[in-house]
Amino acid sequence: MGIMLDTVGKLIARYLQKEVPGYEPFTPSDPERLHDVIQEGDVLLVEGNNRVSGIIKYLTQSTWSHAALYVGPIDGAVEPNGEPHVLIEANIGEGVTTAPLSKYFAFHTRLCRPVGLSYEDRTTVCRYAINRVGFGYDTKNILDLMRFLIPLPIPQRWRRRMIAIGSGDPTKIICSALIAQAFEAVRYPILPKITRAGSRQARREILHIRHSSLYMPRDFDISPYFEVVKPTIELGFDYTALHWADKPKPLREVAGSVDPFPGPVEAPGFAAEAASNEAMVPQAMRQVAA
Repeated sequence: MGIMLDTVGKLIARYLQKEVPGYEPFTPSDPERLHDVIQEGDVLLVEGNNRVSGIIKYLTQSTWSHAALYVGPIDGAVEPNGEPHVLIEANIGEGVTTAPLSKYFAFHTRLCRPVGLSYEDRTTVCRYAINRVGFGYDTKNILDLMRFLIPLPIPQRWRRRMIAIGSGDPTKIICSALIAQAFEAVRYPILPKITRAGSRQARREILHIRHSSLYMPRDFDISPYFEVVKPTIELGFDYTALHWADKPKPLREVAGSVDPFPGPVEAPGFAAEAASNEAMVPQAMRQVAA
């Protein structure tokens, strides 16, 4: 029975991972800027283009369907061309794996950075995620995969629960849950539940960590404790250097060949000023000139 469930689960996972044809990112990332700006502990949100991405975006009412944690170069994990793996992510059918940054260069992405996280805690967050590489995704749990097959009209209050449904096995992790657990390890908040003390004299807020399975990729985007970093403008932005398709800039040599102002041009004086100057010319000089 277990072998049959596992086989059916793998078939469903393979179906969900297939890319949807015709996907074009609205604003793909700038690879060079992203590479220069991203730091250890940053969360990279991705607008995916496979079938499960569409379901997750529907359930979460968000652009983002996937999240990966940037941990820096990982020992022993490189691409055939030598590019190091720097991301930790969890995928359906694959489990927790590593990936190069270039994997998402062609996608619409967003960079979320934990504000004020110390170097020691950032290292702990990255190490926590790295130590979970190899954890699997429970393909035997058919109900866990069926939630992604059909976007049923689910009430808003139940959509987050639909993402959280799972087998309960701590070694079977989805992408946002993995990252949430890594930040929970250092007690860094994402979207904590807040309760207020009943005493009027001592009103205060008490933060409660949500269960990691309740987190979605968009939570890092809307969290008040994560900064949205835009690589395009982070290191400076010069709008005059842009090349517009409908109005391209002329080549420098072409632009410099014709000078509409070959010499200094003096602005004409005001009419009142000219009249005043004329009045100051003696009558005799005007007669001589005539």
